[in-house]
Amino acid sequence: MKKLNKISAGFLAVVAFVGFNACSDDDNLIIATPEGGPQLVTPASGTAIVLSAANEQNVATTLVWNDADYDAQTAINYSVEIALSGTDFAAPIAGGSTNERFISWTNQQLNDVSIAAGLNPFVAGDLDVRVISSIGTQDAQQQISDVITLNITPYTTSLPTIAVPGDHQGWDPATAPRLASSEFGASDYEGYVWLNNEYKFVAPDDAGNFAWGNTDWGDDGSFSGVLVEDGESNVPATPGYYYLQVDTENLTYSANQYTNWGLIGSGTPTGWDSDSDMTYDSTTQTFSITIDLTADEIKFRANDGWDWNYGDTGADGRLNNGGDNIVVPVAGNYTVVLDLSNPREYTYTLTLN
Repeated sequence: MKKLNKISAGFLAVVAFVGFNACSDDDNLIIATPEGGPQLVTPASGTAIVLSAANEQNVATTLVWNDADYDAQTAINYSVEIALSGTDFAAPIAGGSTNERFISWTNQQLNDVSIAAGLNPFVAGDLDVRVISSIGTQDAQQQISDVITLNITPYTTSLPTIAVPGDHQGWDPATAPRLASSEFGASDYEGYVWLNNEYKFVAPDDAGNFAWGNTDWGDDGSFSGVLVEDGESNVPATPGYYYLQVDTENLTYSANQYTNWGLIGSGTPTGWDSDSDMTYDSTTQTFSITIDLTADEIKFRANDGWDWNYGDTGADGRLNNGGDNIVVPVAGNYTVVLDLSNPREYTYTLTLN
């Protein structure tokens, strides 16, 4: 940064007079001329960075630059912009701001801006990075640095989903219930949906949007659990609550109706002999019951049988098919809620009234 070493006392007096009389309500009057923008130092353009959910809070990289030149000693503001490579920063993503000459990104921070800029999870892509300098509270006298390109491989912790539009919700893929796969890149999907008559399955587009015109699947006409993309039929269903499983690679599906859910166990009034039926709320998409429980054990089961039941292995509030019995902490009157609406993230709550 250059500094003005020789300034006459008369010039300073004039500046002070003008600043006092013309800008008495502005404490940020700066006499400076932009003479050179910031210069990026590290990382080198072309650097490849693979981000990881396991290292979310660890630093992924640190962007360092040389100071911009304003031909005056003044505080300089720096803001970082990131954009999909080749877009000429038409839709830049804010990468942070500072008064220092560097900024560090954790894996999570860099991942967030990478996804926002348009990169796809687990696919390497190029992002352009630049720094803009300015002075004063109004970010005046902006100067733009050179541009470097980073090759970023982002990640996602969200499971891929497909939509289930149909008569149950007006055949609108954008608002339809979702099924989730077991992991990114897997073709197996599952989830619970209240169905009414006919339905289909719809994949998202590259941007993650669900709409007609995307890949969609229906029954091959045999109604034996086989899916096809072309010449398909809508899948029929009698009204009820279903557990759906779909494999979009093997083109198969199954629909098991589990409309009746109940609470059973040594902590319930009828013990392990019979269920206490829960009530479905279509607005919250949950089952619930208010019931007196003792400080014993409970589970959730479907259709008054043991073929399909949930417990909580690990006591983490997440349900596991056939999992451990759930411990009731103290005796009392409880509101128990079973939430199967979030695919592969099935949960419950026990609220003491």
